[in-house]
Amino acid sequence: MGFSQELRRQADEIYQAIFDHPFVKGIASGQLGREQLIHYVKQDYEYLNAYMRIYGIAVSKSRTREEMAMFNEQIDFILNSEIHPHQNFCRVAGVKFEEMQGYPLAPSAHHYIRHMLTVAHEGSLGEIYAVLLPCPWTYLEIGQRLLEEVKPTPEHPFYEWIHFYGQRSGGVTEKFARALDRWAETAHPAERQRMTEHFLQSCQLEYLFWDMAYRLEDWPVAMPMNRLDSAASR
Repeated sequence: MGFSQELRRQADEIYQAIFDHPFVKGIASGQLGREQLIHYVKQDYEYLNAYMRIYGIAVSKSRTREEMAMFNEQIDFILNSEIHPHQNFCRVAGVKFEEMQGYPLAPSAHHYIRHMLTVAHEGSLGEIYAVLLPCPWTYLEIGQRLLEEVKPTPEHPFYEWIHFYGQRSGGVTEKFARALDRWAETAHPAERQRMTEHFLQSCQLEYLFWDMAYRLEDWPVAMPMNRLDSAASR
């Protein structure tokens, strides 16, 4: 069993909790509240902006052009392809995607982004692979499960979302897993332990991201900033 598969085995209970989360179940049934969809898109838009910044840090730590090209390819994917599932949610919610941009981060999204940025700045390239991998991996498995269990037709409200993520086999998940396995082969035991911790924490934060959207999580006291102030501060 490769290192990445061992991490996946250790995270199995977290993955199952994600599959069983009511937001994910709501995607399956096509029944989610308008505000839940809006909250998700607002937060995920900012999350993906941070994800691209982490890819940029990873480029600076890459050793080969092949590694640089892989991260550059993923930046392009987020900019030009991963807007489609957001647009699916926005269409169901009856809002414009462009109106969902530039909002403050909720606590769980803020925590997740800071977790990844800290690892990116302080850790090795192998640690970056580990901290990033749960995001595409959990979405791939969610999409695959929903394709198999729901078998959505084009009439399903989230048909596009399910197909977008469920058909990503052979994409970034596999690339990052192989890269992480190669890195782990020569990593010191202490670094392997850090990679394990980063991966499992990201899995937990993936669960919290779904929960944040479902519960419309916000700060306990209203943040004294508006949308434009928030966008300008990042």
